[in-house]
Amino acid sequence: MGLENWDEIRTAYQVARIGTVSGAAEVLGVHHATVIRHIDALEGRLGARLFQRHSRGYTPTEAGLQLLSVGQATEDQFSQLAARIAGAGEEVTGELIVTSLPTLATLVLPALGRLMVDHPGLRLRYLTDQRIFRLEYGEAHVAIRAGTRPAEPDNVVQVLASQQHALYAAPAYAEAHGLPETAEDLARHRFIGPDAQDSRAPFFRWLSERIPPERFVFRSNEAEAQTRAIRLGIGLGFLPVHEARAGNGLLEVMGPKPEWDAPLWLVTHVDLHRTPKVQAALAALKEAAAACGPAA
Repeated sequence: MGLENWDEIRTAYQVARIGTVSGAAEVLGVHHATVIRHIDALEGRLGARLFQRHSRGYTPTEAGLQLLSVGQATEDQFSQLAARIAGAGEEVTGELIVTSLPTLATLVLPALGRLMVDHPGLRLRYLTDQRIFRLEYGEAHVAIRAGTRPAEPDNVVQVLASQQHALYAAPAYAEAHGLPETAEDLARHRFIGPDAQDSRAPFFRWLSERIPPERFVFRSNEAEAQTRAIRLGIGLGFLPVHEARAGNGLLEVMGPKPEWDAPLWLVTHVDLHRTPKVQAALAALKEAAAACGPAA
């Protein structure tokens, strides 16, 4: 017998336990005719009588008593399983998948590291990629995104912070080429930027309006490569303020300016948003962002 007959087995168990069709129907929330139909179908499938019918109700036969025993054990196991699942849902344990921008590692990882100290049962997967991870497919529990407000259905979107950017140079670049003193000086300098020339980042749009494309001497689709190129003195480039100030040696050439700010969003799926694990992660990230102040 397959699992498609479980409704019949459950019905027979309730009849055996209670002793009447009407009582089983009330417990199961079905019509008494459905109970009778399930019993008849199950007896026909098994080729054995499960009950003796009489005026006071249904009395289990020997086969019915065996079904009662199996049904009781199965119900107990389901109850235990439900209790374990409910208990696990209240614990901050298991795998936590967070997807973020690579440039936010200096903000995100200390926060999640403290969360793991507070909850040793957590296992963290921290994913960064150009693509957007699909929360509805279970690819991540928490996503940190920048730019326009995410609009996917069934997602809960919250403001995390406003990420400030400034223009930076390495000492080696300043020694070789000097530094711009005004926005008008920018056109004679060398720059590092994203591979996508139509980038919607506000600071990149601002810069593109002021210098010709040929002044971008280094482009990359990887934020880490852009940062490395800035630190090597290949050109001037924008970095998140919290990231640049965490390192040593870079010179802040311009900014930060309000028009260069990029909003950061915390995104979770509605089905998992209220779980203790996700709520703990959100609280840790918000606390870290608040502690960073204007540079978050």
